[in-house]
This record gives sequence, structure tokens and C-alpha cells, in this order.
Amino acid sequence: MPSTPVIYWLRQDFRLNDNPALFHAAKEGQPVIFLYIFDDSSYDWQLGEASRWWLHEGLTAFDNAIFARFGARLVLKKGEPLAILQTLIKETNAGALYWNRCYEPYYIKRDHQIKLLLKEQNIKVHSFNGALLKEPWEVLNQSKQPFKVFTPFWRALQNQIIRDIYPLPKSILPGPKVDSLPLEKLYLLPSLPWYASLANQWQPGEKTAQDKLKHFLKYNISDYKTARDYPAQAHTSKLSPHLHFGEISPVQIWHAAKSIQSKTASHDSDITHFLSELAWREFSTHQLYHFPELPNTAFKTAFNKFPWKKNTAHVKAWQKGLTGYPIVDAGMRELWHTGWMHNRVRMIVASFLIKHLMQPWQEGERWFWDTLVDADLANNAASWQWVAGSGADAAPYFRIFNPVIQGQKFDPDGTYVKKWVPELQGLTPKDIHAPWTASDAALKQANIVLGKTYPSPLVEHAIARERALAAYQKIRK
Repeated sequence: MPSTPVIYWLRQDFRLNDNPALFHAAKEGQPVIFLYIFDDSSYDWQLGEASRWWLHEGLTAFDNAIFARFGARLVLKKGEPLAILQTLIKETNAGALYWNRCYEPYYIKRDHQIKLLLKEQNIKVHSFNGALLKEPWEVLNQSKQPFKVFTPFWRALQNQIIRDIYPLPKSILPGPKVDSLPLEKLYLLPSLPWYASLANQWQPGEKTAQDKLKHFLKYNISDYKTARDYPAQAHTSKLSPHLHFGEISPVQIWHAAKSIQSKTASHDSDITHFLSELAWREFSTHQLYHFPELPNTAFKTAFNKFPWKKNTAHVKAWQKGLTGYPIVDAGMRELWHTGWMHNRVRMIVASFLIKHLMQPWQEGERWFWDTLVDADLANNAASWQWVAGSGADAAPYFRIFNPVIQGQKFDPDGTYVKKWVPELQGLTPKDIHAPWTASDAALKQANIVLGKTYPSPLVEHAIARERALAAYQKIRK
């Protein structure tokens, strides 16, 4: 009797270890068709350019991994998923479909429709949680409502039992040969090869993610709670893009960190703080699940009437790292060249765009979506609304970062600024975060002409701060 293959639909779970859908697909003992569909449907949040580059490289890494381990190849398709799945099921006589769940609003709606229609055709459809520590409907307050404040959410999450790690399938029979698009036909890489600099910074893939986690927990977890705020220091894990594409799971990170914590008390507070950052990712995804308009609309509706001062020239200067505030410009240039930005600096540049330049938070959200390799709809939306003061458990709007003080405090020697804003390398630590206050002699010695070799500030901090606070008072009334 011929075997009946099953389909494993790869989405945001580019790994073999701790992969619930793949584990259960393999458990059937039938041949497995590894499928990836590039859904090019028209919807608001198609992948940004940096994410498309990562996807291109991630697909290559995953294909190589399944070939090396199981002798299987990844089938690539492009188009409307339901039609592709129905055609593939008919061609191969596949009897079941397995996937790990996605939590973006478009994907939830799409997957629900696919599951209903395929079940009507007697196709077994199995979906699993491979992306979160707990499902959004599993962590609720005493009123069975979603948490809107992080601290009680984090407390509740710590009281939950986190599932065990799924083992790597011992063996998988490759499915029947199926027509597959060449990777290049997905047209993921942009026409302008700006992404070459990303390849110098990142290596997508499950092995890289695992190696990074081990290195971080061994060498960089010490003083994490404090040192993570200093952008010139290597005290962040840089696991965020690997997490987004599922090259490593939050469950793997949780258990790896907890294992170290159980063996030594020396890094207890650092590990707890690291896990709380993982929980912020979880909190954001739960927020998006329960409040699907989060990427587009202010969670606190009063902010929808905020009197923004839309200014295309200011937005462009911010995007290019030409605001005249060195810590802001360093962050924006790091983003452009690496597809990533240090978390402390993300808060500074976001605060500057929203509160100094009075530009809508959605402008920054869209730019980050396009340029971050770790662009995640939930994290991105929740983080921008947090800085704006419009989100759940957001920072108060009146908390306005002074970019000069932030630079002096978290980049005291100017090491970070000098790396990304090299035209300021000749300035001393005293002057580098506010070059407009430097003496003429200091500027001349550093070969800096304000307004020419480096821009003068777009706005004056004190004036911008008062303008932002006055606008905030308007919506409060």
C-alpha cells in the first residue's frame, strides 16, 4: 500500500529542534513534504526590505539543514496559500497538514479560513504553538481578561509551567518530488545591493542562533541588567532576528537561561532581567493578538487627536542620521548599515522623532519595519506606542529623553558615536554629544564645520520639549 505523505508548512519556525509541528508531522511515520509559501497577497504589513534579505538567507540555511539531516529539500511556492495547498494536496495525495501558529492579524484570519476549508475536504490540519512561551489566551488576569500592564503579566507568566523542549526528530522520510520555484524567483532581494552590509553583520540559521545563545550566556550575561544599556558594549544577545524567524524558540532560551540560573546564584538578577526582556516580546505578541489594531491605531484613543507637526524634511533627516544630535544620528546610521539598533538607542531615536520633531509614531514604526532584520509586527508596534505614551503600560508622554544627557550617560567616551558618526571622531568626550557647544578651536582642530561637515541641530531640546508638553496638555483636556 503506497504511503500517504504529510505536509509541514514552514512559516516563522526555521529550525529542526523544538519544532512542535515538525515533530508531530514526523511522528506519523509518513513521508514529509517541507513546504514554504511566499504569500504575496496585498496586505498592510508585507515584509520590509531587511526582513526579505533575512528570509532569503534563512530559507537557504533551512534547506541545507534538512538536506544534511534527512536528505529532504524545501519546496518553494509563491502566491495564495490556500490555492497552493489544495493543488499540492491533490498532486501528492497528502493526508495531513502541519504548521506552527502565527499571531499577526492577517495570518490568523488567513489560517482560520484555510483550516476550515481543508477540514471540509477531509484533510487533517494540525496547528501548534512554536513561537511563544504561552498562548495569548493562557495568560489572563483574574477577570479572565488580557493584561494591559507588564509587571503583573510578568508575575503571572513566571507562575506558568513552560513546556519541555521538543526533541529533534530521529528520522524523516522525504516526501515525493514536487515542482519548486528557484529561490531567486521569490524575488526577495532588493534591486539595489545595499544589503551587502547586512551579510557582513549576520548569518541567519539555527546553528548560528544556538551558538549565539551559548556565547551570550557564557560570556555576556554578567552585569547584563546594567551593561545592556551601553551601546558600545557587547552585553545584548542579538537573538531578536533569530527569534522572529523561529531559528530559535523562546522556550529554548527560557530553559537554557533557567538551567544556568539553577546552577549558580552569581548571575541571578541578570538572568531574571534577561528573561523579563523575553517576556516583553511575549507581552507584545499577546497585546497584538487581543488588540489587532495596535500597529495602526493608538491603544489610548486620546492620542489619535494628537496635534502632530508633519514635516517630511525632518523625517528624512532622522532616517539618514542627520539630525545634529550625535547619539540619535549614530543609532539611525547603525540601523541603516546593520539592520539592527541597540535597544537603549532605539528608545532615544524614537523619543526624538515623536517628541522633539513631533512626527507621528507610525512614521518611525514604518521605517523600522522596513530596515530592521528583527522587524516584528507586535514588538515594533508595541515599542513605538510605548515610547509615544499611547500604548498599553506605556512610558508617560512627558518622559522626554534629552539626547545629549542620554549620550553622555550611556556612551560617556563617545565610542559608539565615533563608530557610526566618524566625522565627529576628533571631538573630545566632553564635546562629542553636543558639538554645537564646542569651542571654535575644538571644532577647527576636529575639522568640523557645523552645518556643512555635520548638521546643526534640527531643533533645540528645551524648546522642543516645551512644545511637546504643550501638545500633550491639549489632548489631556
